[in-house]
Amino acid sequence: MTGEKAVVYVHGRGGRADDAERFAHIFPGLLVTGFDYSSGTPWDAEREFPPFFDSLSDRYGPVILIAESIGAYFSILSLNGCKIGKALLISPVTDMERLILSMLKAAGEDEESLRRKKEIPTSFGETLSWEYLSYARRHPPGRIAPTEILYGENDAMVPYGDVESYALRADAGITVMKGGEHWFHTDEQLRFEEDWIRKICGT
Repeated sequence: MTGEKAVVYVHGRGGRADDAERFAHIFPGLLVTGFDYSSGTPWDAEREFPPFFDSLSDRYGPVILIAESIGAYFSILSLNGCKIGKALLISPVTDMERLILSMLKAAGEDEESLRRKKEIPTSFGETLSWEYLSYARRHPPGRIAPTEILYGENDAMVPYGDVESYALRADAGITVMKGGEHWFHTDEQLRFEEDWIRKICGT
């Protein structure tokens, strides 16, 4: 981990910045902090994320990024050009276009109706947006750093094919936890996650 003295955790939806505390014992002597971001869209993240990461890398050198789910999506879209030493992505959303189209189908709607209405609220709590879908198509996520991905075999949100396609573009490694889910939260899953981080970072 030469030259890497700060670790930043970017939570997924429903997570919190102080969830970063669970990683602190893995990195003794390093600053481990969560990013308390407010962005709800990738274009907001493009404005909010770089200044935070740049301020840390200016002081500590290249940052180790640990990002989950939608936090991973925002990170890999917004941090191109920032000093990221390693990117560890847990259950990352890597194909937002497919995800939005899948949610449209689940809501009984189609792309043409979204284009016409601009926004469609759903019964499962998501408001689908034509602007978001269009943005996702114009901005496929790319590589921001040497990248490793942790994926749960039973991830019900992100198909393995999405992660595999991104890994090929980003020259990233993939580790699959047998029986794992999108949200790593059980004792077994968290132990597997910790062992994966230690192996990658050599801690």
